[in-house]
Amino acid sequence: MALKDITLGQYFPGTTLIHRLDPRTKILGTAAYIVALFLAKGPGGYAILLAVLAALIAISKIGLKSILRGMKPILIIVIITGLLNLFYTPGQGAPLLSFWVFSIYREGVWAACAMVLRIAMLITCTFLLTYTTSPIQLTDALERLMNPLKAVKVPVHELSMMMSIALRFIPTLIEETDKIMSAQKARGADFDSGSLVQKARALVPLLVPLFISAFRRADELAVAMECRCYHGGEGRTRMRQLKLAGRDFAALFLAVALCVVIGVLARFGL
Repeated sequence: MALKDITLGQYFPGTTLIHRLDPRTKILGTAAYIVALFLAKGPGGYAILLAVLAALIAISKIGLKSILRGMKPILIIVIITGLLNLFYTPGQGAPLLSFWVFSIYREGVWAACAMVLRIAMLITCTFLLTYTTSPIQLTDALERLMNPLKAVKVPVHELSMMMSIALRFIPTLIEETDKIMSAQKARGADFDSGSLVQKARALVPLLVPLFISAFRRADELAVAMECRCYHGGEGRTRMRQLKLAGRDFAALFLAVALCVVIGVLARFGL
Protein backbone atom coordinates (compact mmCIF):
# COMPACT_ATOMS: atom_id res chain seq x y z
CA MET A 1 0.00 0.00 0.00
CA ALA A 2 1.38 3.39 -1.02
CA LEU A 3 0.89 6.47 1.13
CA LYS A 4 -0.79 8.19 -1.80
CA ASP A 5 -3.64 5.70 -1.43
CA ILE A 6 -4.72 7.42 1.81
CA THR A 7 -7.26 9.96 0.57
CA LEU A 8 -9.05 10.83 3.83
CA GLY A 9 -9.24 14.59 4.25
CA GLN A 10 -8.81 15.42 0.58
CA TYR A 11 -11.27 17.76 -1.10
CA PHE A 12 -12.21 17.51 -4.78
CA PRO A 13 -13.76 20.81 -5.95
CA GLY A 14 -16.84 20.55 -8.12
CA THR A 15 -20.20 22.03 -9.04
CA THR A 16 -22.39 18.95 -8.68
CA LEU A 17 -25.61 18.88 -6.68
CA ILE A 18 -23.84 17.26 -3.72
CA HIS A 19 -21.06 19.86 -3.79
CA ARG A 20 -23.67 22.64 -3.72
CA LEU A 21 -25.55 21.25 -0.72
CA ASP A 22 -25.19 23.07 2.57
CA PRO A 23 -22.40 21.40 4.60
CA ARG A 24 -24.80 21.01 7.55
CA THR A 25 -27.11 19.04 5.28
CA LYS A 26 -24.25 16.78 4.21
CA ILE A 27 -23.16 16.14 7.80
CA LEU A 28 -26.70 15.35 8.94
CA GLY A 29 -27.29 13.26 5.82
CA THR A 30 -24.12 11.27 6.49
CA ALA A 31 -25.21 10.71 10.09
CA ALA A 32 -28.65 9.55 8.90
CA TYR A 33 -27.05 7.14 6.42
CA ILE A 34 -24.86 5.67 9.17
CA VAL A 35 -27.92 5.23 11.40
CA ALA A 36 -29.70 3.47 8.53
CA LEU A 37 -26.67 1.20 8.08
CA PHE A 38 -26.91 0.03 11.68
CA LEU A 39 -30.69 -0.39 11.40
CA ALA A 40 -30.43 -2.66 8.35
CA LYS A 41 -30.91 -6.34 9.13
CA GLY A 42 -31.71 -8.12 5.85
CA PRO A 43 -30.65 -8.17 2.20
CA GLY A 44 -33.45 -5.79 1.18
CA GLY A 45 -32.18 -3.02 3.45
CA TYR A 46 -28.57 -3.45 2.35
CA ALA A 47 -29.60 -3.47 -1.31
CA ILE A 48 -31.41 -0.12 -0.88
CA LEU A 49 -28.48 1.41 0.99
CA LEU A 50 -26.01 0.20 -1.65
CA ALA A 51 -28.19 1.63 -4.42
CA VAL A 52 -28.41 4.99 -2.60
CA LEU A 53 -24.65 5.08 -2.13
CA ALA A 54 -24.04 4.24 -5.80
CA ALA A 55 -26.41 7.05 -6.81
CA LEU A 56 -24.59 9.52 -4.54
CA ILE A 57 -21.22 8.53 -6.02
CA ALA A 58 -22.58 8.98 -9.55
CA ILE A 59 -24.09 12.40 -8.72
CA SER A 60 -20.93 13.64 -7.00
CA LYS A 61 -18.82 12.59 -10.01
CA ILE A 62 -16.12 11.34 -7.67
CA GLY A 63 -14.25 8.64 -9.55
CA LEU A 64 -14.79 5.12 -8.28
CA LYS A 65 -11.02 4.60 -8.51
CA SER A 66 -10.46 7.36 -5.94
CA ILE A 67 -12.87 5.71 -3.52
CA LEU A 68 -11.42 2.23 -4.02
CA ARG A 69 -7.90 3.63 -3.60
CA GLY A 70 -8.97 5.22 -0.33
CA MET A 71 -10.28 1.85 0.88
CA LYS A 72 -6.88 0.16 0.59
CA PRO A 73 -5.51 1.32 3.97
CA ILE A 74 -8.41 -0.28 5.86
CA LEU A 75 -8.59 -3.44 3.73
CA ILE A 76 -6.78 -5.57 6.33
CA ILE A 77 -9.18 -4.40 9.06
CA VAL A 78 -12.18 -5.27 6.88
CA ILE A 79 -10.77 -8.74 6.12
CA ILE A 80 -10.03 -9.49 9.79
CA THR A 81 -13.51 -8.31 10.82
CA GLY A 82 -15.09 -10.50 8.16
CA LEU A 83 -13.11 -13.58 9.23
CA LEU A 84 -13.96 -13.09 12.90
CA ASN A 85 -17.67 -12.92 12.06
CA LEU A 86 -17.33 -15.89 9.73
CA PHE A 87 -15.70 -18.24 12.24
CA TYR A 88 -17.19 -17.06 15.54
CA THR A 89 -20.86 -16.62 14.66
CA PRO A 90 -22.82 -19.61 16.01
CA GLY A 91 -25.54 -21.14 13.91
CA GLN A 92 -28.31 -23.66 13.98
CA GLY A 93 -28.14 -27.03 12.32
CA ALA A 94 -25.14 -28.68 10.70
CA PRO A 95 -22.18 -26.45 9.80
CA LEU A 96 -21.36 -25.80 6.17
CA LEU A 97 -17.69 -26.50 6.82
CA SER A 98 -15.67 -27.71 9.82
CA PHE A 99 -11.91 -27.92 10.27
CA TRP A 100 -9.73 -28.02 13.38
CA VAL A 101 -11.59 -25.91 16.01
CA PHE A 102 -13.47 -23.78 13.47
CA SER A 103 -16.97 -24.27 12.12
CA ILE A 104 -18.63 -22.16 9.46
CA TYR A 105 -22.40 -21.83 9.58
CA ARG A 106 -24.84 -20.20 7.20
CA GLU A 107 -25.43 -17.48 9.80
CA GLY A 108 -21.67 -16.82 9.95
CA VAL A 109 -21.44 -16.34 6.19
CA TRP A 110 -24.29 -13.83 6.28
CA ALA A 111 -22.85 -12.02 9.31
CA ALA A 112 -19.42 -11.75 7.64
CA CYS A 113 -20.86 -10.43 4.37
CA ALA A 114 -23.13 -7.97 6.19
CA MET A 115 -20.32 -6.64 8.39
CA VAL A 116 -17.86 -6.20 5.50
CA LEU A 117 -20.52 -4.45 3.43
CA ARG A 118 -21.51 -2.24 6.37
CA ILE A 119 -17.94 -1.12 7.07
CA ALA A 120 -17.24 -0.49 3.37
CA MET A 121 -20.39 1.60 2.91
CA LEU A 122 -19.82 3.51 6.16
CA ILE A 123 -16.30 4.50 5.14
CA THR A 124 -17.38 5.33 1.59
CA CYS A 125 -20.15 7.70 2.72
CA THR A 126 -17.64 9.38 5.06
CA PHE A 127 -15.23 9.76 2.15
CA LEU A 128 -17.99 11.40 0.11
CA LEU A 129 -18.48 13.97 2.88
CA THR A 130 -14.82 15.02 2.93
CA TYR A 131 -14.38 14.72 -0.85
CA THR A 132 -17.24 17.15 -1.55
CA THR A 133 -16.87 19.56 1.39
CA SER A 134 -13.96 21.92 1.97
CA PRO A 135 -12.36 22.07 5.45
CA ILE A 136 -13.63 25.65 5.94
CA GLN A 137 -17.20 24.58 5.18
CA LEU A 138 -16.86 21.64 7.57
CA THR A 139 -15.64 23.97 10.31
CA ASP A 140 -18.54 26.37 9.86
CA ALA A 141 -21.09 23.57 9.67
CA LEU A 142 -19.80 21.77 12.77
CA GLU A 143 -19.78 25.03 14.70
CA ARG A 144 -23.36 25.83 13.72
CA LEU A 145 -24.58 22.33 14.51
CA MET A 146 -22.89 22.30 17.93
CA ASN A 147 -23.92 25.89 18.70
CA PRO A 148 -26.48 24.85 21.39
CA LEU A 149 -23.62 23.37 23.44
CA LYS A 150 -22.35 26.89 24.11
CA ALA A 151 -25.07 27.14 26.75
CA VAL A 152 -23.10 24.64 28.88
CA LYS A 153 -19.75 26.40 28.26
CA VAL A 154 -18.49 23.96 25.64
CA PRO A 155 -15.79 25.60 23.42
CA VAL A 156 -17.68 24.84 20.22
CA HIS A 157 -15.63 27.00 17.87
CA GLU A 158 -12.32 25.70 19.16
CA LEU A 159 -13.45 22.07 18.89
CA SER A 160 -14.72 22.48 15.33
CA MET A 161 -11.56 24.36 14.34
CA MET A 162 -9.32 21.62 15.76
CA MET A 163 -11.24 18.89 13.93
CA SER A 164 -11.07 20.84 10.69
CA ILE A 165 -7.35 21.56 11.00
CA ALA A 166 -6.62 17.91 11.81
CA LEU A 167 -8.61 16.80 8.77
CA ARG A 168 -6.97 19.44 6.59
CA PHE A 169 -3.42 18.40 7.49
CA ILE A 170 -3.86 14.66 6.90
CA PRO A 171 -2.98 14.92 3.16
CA THR A 172 -0.14 17.34 3.97
CA LEU A 173 1.43 14.98 6.51
CA ILE A 174 1.00 12.03 4.16
CA GLU A 175 2.82 13.93 1.42
CA GLU A 176 5.56 14.91 3.87
CA THR A 177 5.92 11.28 5.00
CA ASP A 178 6.25 10.13 1.41
CA LYS A 179 9.01 12.68 0.76
CA ILE A 180 10.92 11.68 3.91
CA MET A 181 10.62 7.97 3.05
CA SER A 182 11.97 8.62 -0.45
CA ALA A 183 14.87 10.61 0.99
CA GLN A 184 15.69 7.90 3.54
CA LYS A 185 15.51 5.15 0.91
CA ALA A 186 17.94 7.14 -1.22
CA ARG A 187 20.32 7.05 1.77
CA GLY A 188 20.00 3.26 2.02
CA ALA A 189 17.13 2.87 4.53
CA ASP A 190 15.07 -0.32 4.20
CA PHE A 191 11.46 -0.19 5.41
CA ASP A 192 10.19 -3.41 3.80
CA SER A 193 12.48 -6.28 4.80
CA GLY A 194 13.61 -7.76 8.10
CA SER A 195 11.80 -8.81 11.25
CA LEU A 196 9.11 -6.80 13.00
CA VAL A 197 11.68 -5.31 15.41
CA GLN A 198 13.96 -4.34 12.54
CA LYS A 199 11.07 -2.68 10.69
CA ALA A 200 10.18 -0.75 13.86
CA ARG A 201 13.77 0.43 14.22
CA ALA A 202 13.84 1.46 10.56
CA LEU A 203 10.91 3.77 11.23
CA VAL A 204 12.89 5.90 13.70
CA PRO A 205 14.70 7.89 10.96
CA LEU A 206 11.25 8.49 9.46
CA LEU A 207 9.30 9.45 12.58
CA VAL A 208 11.80 11.93 14.02
CA PRO A 209 11.86 14.32 11.02
CA LEU A 210 8.11 13.80 10.55
CA PHE A 211 7.38 14.95 14.13
CA ILE A 212 9.76 17.88 13.74
CA SER A 213 8.03 18.89 10.52
CA ALA A 214 4.58 18.54 12.11
CA PHE A 215 5.54 20.72 15.09
CA ARG A 216 7.10 23.29 12.77
CA ARG A 217 3.94 23.45 10.67
CA ALA A 218 1.82 23.78 13.81
CA ASP A 219 4.00 26.63 15.05
CA GLU A 220 3.84 28.39 11.68
CA LEU A 221 0.06 28.03 11.64
CA ALA A 222 -0.23 29.45 15.17
CA VAL A 223 1.96 32.45 14.25
CA ALA A 224 -0.04 33.05 11.07
CA MET A 225 -3.35 32.98 13.00
CA GLU A 226 -1.98 35.39 15.61
CA CYS A 227 -0.70 37.77 12.89
CA ARG A 228 -4.23 37.84 11.48
CA CYS A 229 -5.61 38.71 14.93
CA TYR A 230 -7.44 35.41 15.30
CA HIS A 231 -9.12 35.20 18.70
CA GLY A 232 -11.74 32.48 18.46
CA GLY A 233 -15.39 32.46 17.57
CA GLU A 234 -16.68 35.57 19.34
CA GLY A 235 -17.29 38.36 16.84
CA ARG A 236 -15.85 36.30 14.00
CA THR A 237 -17.39 36.90 10.57
CA ARG A 238 -17.56 34.49 7.64
CA MET A 239 -16.89 35.12 4.00
CA ARG A 240 -19.73 32.77 3.04
CA GLN A 241 -22.87 32.62 5.14
CA LEU A 242 -24.54 29.22 5.46
CA LYS A 243 -28.11 29.22 4.24
CA LEU A 244 -30.41 26.28 3.72
CA ALA A 245 -32.05 26.10 0.29
CA GLY A 246 -34.91 24.03 -1.04
CA ARG A 247 -32.55 21.27 -2.18
CA ASP A 248 -31.24 21.00 1.39
CA PHE A 249 -34.69 20.45 2.87
CA ALA A 250 -35.42 17.89 0.15
CA ALA A 251 -32.16 16.06 0.90
CA LEU A 252 -32.88 16.02 4.65
CA PHE A 253 -36.39 14.70 4.00
CA LEU A 254 -34.97 11.90 1.84
CA ALA A 255 -32.40 11.07 4.54
CA VAL A 256 -35.11 10.75 7.20
CA ALA A 257 -37.29 8.75 4.81
CA LEU A 258 -34.37 6.39 4.17
CA CYS A 259 -33.99 5.73 7.91
CA VAL A 260 -37.73 5.08 8.24
CA VAL A 261 -37.81 2.68 5.26
CA ILE A 262 -34.75 0.74 6.47
CA GLY A 263 -36.22 0.60 9.99
CA VAL A 264 -39.51 -0.82 8.69
CA LEU A 265 -37.71 -3.39 6.54
CA ALA A 266 -35.54 -4.40 9.51
CA ARG A 267 -38.64 -4.90 11.65
CA PHE A 268 -39.89 -7.48 9.14
CA GLY A 269 -36.42 -9.04 8.76
CA LEU A 270 -35.99 -7.84 5.18
